[in-house]
Amino acid sequence: MYCVKNDMLETCNRRENPVDRFSAVVAWSISTRRPLKFGFAPFNPILGETHHVSRGTLNVLLEQVSHHPPVTALHATDDKENVELLWCQYPTPRFYGTSVETEVRGKRHLKLHNHGETYEMSSPKLLIKLIPVPGVDWIGKDRIRCQETGLEAELDYGGKSFFGLRGSHRSIKGKIFKSSSMKLLFKIDGHWDRTVTMKDVDSGEVTVIYNAKDSISGLKTPIVKDHKGLWPSESAVVWSEVNKGILSKDWAKAKEAKKAIEEKQREILRARKSSSSGGHQTWVPRHFIVSINKEGGWDCSPIEIKVPPAPIIVPL
Repeated sequence: MYCVKNDMLETCNRRENPVDRFSAVVAWSISTRRPLKFGFAPFNPILGETHHVSRGTLNVLLEQVSHHPPVTALHATDDKENVELLWCQYPTPRFYGTSVETEVRGKRHLKLHNHGETYEMSSPKLLIKLIPVPGVDWIGKDRIRCQETGLEAELDYGGKSFFGLRGSHRSIKGKIFKSSSMKLLFKIDGHWDRTVTMKDVDSGEVTVIYNAKDSISGLKTPIVKDHKGLWPSESAVVWSEVNKGILSKDWAKAKEAKKAIEEKQREILRARKSSSSGGHQTWVPRHFIVSINKEGGWDCSPIEIKVPPAPIIVPL
């Protein structure tokens, strides 16, 4: 979202024609795929946990709106560029003995309000290989579609074979075409952790649309600008003691801090189940309205029209 060296969302908005804007959105979507290291497990977000951060004029807010299943809602707004993002995602893992394949379900919308365009995006799957060669990869199909311009992209993320001997590691291939006629406009090729090119099928011209080194290198650590403005639900607050234990390599301290967080969540759950009203008290998200759609998926609508500036900022 905000961890990029170059402001790629600004580029999406400022391109002059629909085709150039669409290719910029494709490049930005690719930039959200980051290399992951095997063996580094993220924290499991607690119910109601939030992350509120600003980078320049882009304000981003996430909230964990469900714990079982784990559902994360995201809302981001940029008043200067008149850009808005709405995401509602939940992972569905499948175990295959030698690997874990996680499908990232849900809706991802990028809205360029100056142009009246909404880009609908899916996500490739996250593959965690356990044996014979441990590793983490993004694999499978990803689609990007803009109904207003009639443009669509299909991207295919590839990984290594079972024994790691075949296949192009972190490769990406795809195409951009017109939805109505299926007319092919561009071919996409490259590696999402290096460079990705786009070839015009009519002219044969090849251009680099994404360079990972230029886009995600030299990132700066977010800093707390306003300590009083931090919510108790902020990730940096929730996991502060666990983080301190990890950074100081005091694993016993980190373990105890994590255990305390989990026990507190169990106590809150027990209190809701035995509320004074005699019935189960339903937890309600603070920043989103959550519902289940006809397909059985999750919809998350932000309560506020715009995300306010955050107490945590990313230095430019």
